[in-house]
Amino acid sequence: MLFGIIIALVLGFSGLFYYLFMSSFSQVFGYFPYKIKTSKKIIAITFDDGPNDPYTSELLDFLKEKNIKCTFFLVGRMIQKYPDTAKRILNEGHTVANHSYSHQFRNYFKSLKFNHEIEQNQKTIENKLGVKCALYRAPWLFRHPYILKNLKSKKLIPVSGLFCHPLEVLRPSPSLIAKHAKKIAKPGRIIIFHDGKEGVGGNRRETVEALKLTVELLINDGYSFQTVDQLLNVPAYQK
Repeated sequence: MLFGIIIALVLGFSGLFYYLFMSSFSQVFGYFPYKIKTSKKIIAITFDDGPNDPYTSELLDFLKEKNIKCTFFLVGRMIQKYPDTAKRILNEGHTVANHSYSHQFRNYFKSLKFNHEIEQNQKTIENKLGVKCALYRAPWLFRHPYILKNLKSKKLIPVSGLFCHPLEVLRPSPSLIAKHAKKIAKPGRIIIFHDGKEGVGGNRRETVEALKLTVELLINDGYSFQTVDQLLNVPAYQK
């Protein structure tokens, strides 16, 4: 019985920790939007952890064909690896945003404010693309008051979102990802796909195919698409 109580406490604490610090939904520590209130069938599709070729370029080809604009939360060291793809994202009218420089969880323990990761990527994006981001998404959506306060001081808006599939990074079938993405797609929501994996590249073939399936499903259901800044009615870049 004691063992069962301990297990229940551990699970309860773990669940509470996840909700407070890493869930898409929690607003306990401050503004962390994953949706807007609207009856219009609009969705913001976002991509994390890239650029990562050939998959990012394949996504861009499809989005260009469909005339859809999305938001790409870029990792600094991947921008260094694929600068031309990062430029293409911006040049084709998509919004680029800050997703940390290295996407390494251990760096959360080096500074409560995660300051170096945020600043270094801001500088990388400015140097490579010529824009100063106004949007930021934390790796694994991890946040706490010190990080949110730091973002506010840098005039960065934190952005959450709903994962297209909880196991997407483990590469389930495209149809399974698309089915879940369609299920969670409601008016005004922000949906997260991954064109990279934790800032080190990786095979994202299933995500590319899933995105195509998801877009077709949403179009057939009457949805249109906006960038995150358009959805939230905020600037994409700082002056």
